[in-house]
Amino acid sequence: MATHEFEVVIIGAGPAGMCAGMYAGRSMLKGVVLERGFPGGELLNTEVIEDYIGFEHVLGHELATKFQAHAEKFGADIRTSTPVETVRKREDGLFETRVENGDVYVSPTVIVTAGGTPVKLEVPGEIEYAGKGVSYCAICDGAFYRGHTILVVGGGDAALEEADFLTRYAEKVYLVHRRDTFRASKLVQQRTFANPKIEVITDTVVEGILGQDGLMTHARIRNVRTGAASDLVATGIFIFVGFKPNTGIIADHVEHDASGYLVTDANMQTSVPGLFAAGDVRAQLTRQVTTAVGDATTAAIAVEKYLTARRNGQPAPRPMPVLVPTG
Repeated sequence: MATHEFEVVIIGAGPAGMCAGMYAGRSMLKGVVLERGFPGGELLNTEVIEDYIGFEHVLGHELATKFQAHAEKFGADIRTSTPVETVRKREDGLFETRVENGDVYVSPTVIVTAGGTPVKLEVPGEIEYAGKGVSYCAICDGAFYRGHTILVVGGGDAALEEADFLTRYAEKVYLVHRRDTFRASKLVQQRTFANPKIEVITDTVVEGILGQDGLMTHARIRNVRTGAASDLVATGIFIFVGFKPNTGIIADHVEHDASGYLVTDANMQTSVPGLFAAGDVRAQLTRQVTTAVGDATTAAIAVEKYLTARRNGQPAPRPMPVLVPTG
């Protein structure tokens, strides 16, 4: 067990974390990026990306590699296999970030870029066909299903809004929900159910995802009332049954929205001075690679200004009025 001292600790090496690491390096800050696995975050679970400006078509793992190389070129210290267990602020104003092996990273600032995790169905075939029919992001992958028949799972606003969005590309969209009522707002329900391309299947769960030659071809579904099982032909399944921000590592009380996403000000600072957040872990309207790196740019520059004020004996900038996204 060892103690390491840095000016900024960045938690997570997805797009936001690596971008924050690059900007911290460019600002000549002594920083470290802690990542539990391989750098890339959700990029590693995305087959192809076509909505990141400047890259008309790029593989997810390829873009992750480019991000890592660019960040390290400017001095980013990315340490893998270092799962963070807790982050807490001490009475002296410094943060302690403790990792799984017992090491402690002490710093006056922390940027949380730990992202979030889509809730999975945990059915056979879900992992096997990830990126080959199984998706958790309509904006990311919808264009690949132009003219296809696809399946959307869920009953909340996200599921219904994404089902409606996907009809821009798909010939037909099945909306499958395990209950006969939906959690989505009435307005969203009215708009979605009025779409002629959408067929709603209630009281039904997905029990398996099947395919051929490495691609999804259909889903096994079951009616929870009758017990009847059947196969639903579809080349894609979009799962929207929940998304959990990875905020459980923060020991301090920090302001968050009803879903657990961290609320920040315009400088990406949370309600805890010196604790910043960027990317999917933050409360905002949309979660894309573009918004993640934008958040991270702001957060890293704000950290540099925060540290400069401390070094000059000035009061550290307090969080500005928080911004809670609407819509």
